[in-house]
Amino acid sequence: MPPRKDPDASANVPSFYGAELRFKRETAGLTLEQLAEGSFRGVPFLSQIERGERRMPLDLARHVDERLATDGFFVRRCEDARKAKQSGHAEYFADVAEMERHAEAIEEWAPMLLPGLLQTPVYARKVVRTGAPWLPPETVDRQVSARTERAEIWGCEDRPEFWAIVHESLICKPLLPLEQMAEQLEHILKVIRSTQGVLQILPETAVSHPLMMGTTKVMAFPDAPPVVYIESQHSGQLIDYPALVKNYRRSYDLLRAAALPPEASLAMIEAAAEDYRNGKQRH
Repeated sequence: MPPRKDPDASANVPSFYGAELRFKRETAGLTLEQLAEGSFRGVPFLSQIERGERRMPLDLARHVDERLATDGFFVRRCEDARKAKQSGHAEYFADVAEMERHAEAIEEWAPMLLPGLLQTPVYARKVVRTGAPWLPPETVDRQVSARTERAEIWGCEDRPEFWAIVHESLICKPLLPLEQMAEQLEHILKVIRSTQGVLQILPETAVSHPLMMGTTKVMAFPDAPPVVYIESQHSGQLIDYPALVKNYRRSYDLLRAAALPPEASLAMIEAAAEDYRNGKQRH
């Protein structure tokens, strides 16, 4: 059995929160299974909270305080952990941003927008301002910084394996002025090639295909079950129910088969970037 990975309680508020949960649970002589009993939450979910990877929802905090006799400690600290983890992200995405840093593999399907992990600051700003034009400038700046900071994982030695499938329209219908769109596409090429990632393009001729309903992200971990994240305009959902996760992963495999080969996909991006550099609109 591999050695247990204890969270670094000094890293951030969620890690402190998770380390304290593990300490209190073990002091009470309870296993994760015993603590989870009656909470309507699974053991993997509790384990990720203990490692500082997910925030504790209020209903679970109440359950934990009752089972561990912690006098409301975890309920009181729920809001602190939530604010610390949000840090510029939408609340529904805060857990996902934290989990990306611990994933050993990330697979994304991007039908409407380029994946956040591949966006330049200019592209990210356009996305934020287009989706929520009512936001004040300082909020936009905070969200753009939070989105681009996620890409720091590409500089880590233990960075995750990355596989992305994007719709052809995202390459051929520029969201930005041509020069800036060229920079965005060149950035994608640099990230994919420098990280040995894989990117495929789903051609516009693929009228019917798996996962037609929206953005999907699959994350696998070295010491926890995989999860799926799906997102719409103003909401997102993390799915960890094993049967559903299995179905999403099977659908993603079918989507891979419908997409262009990686070499052809990168060649298409390279050609588009060159056209935009030369001021040519693609058709």
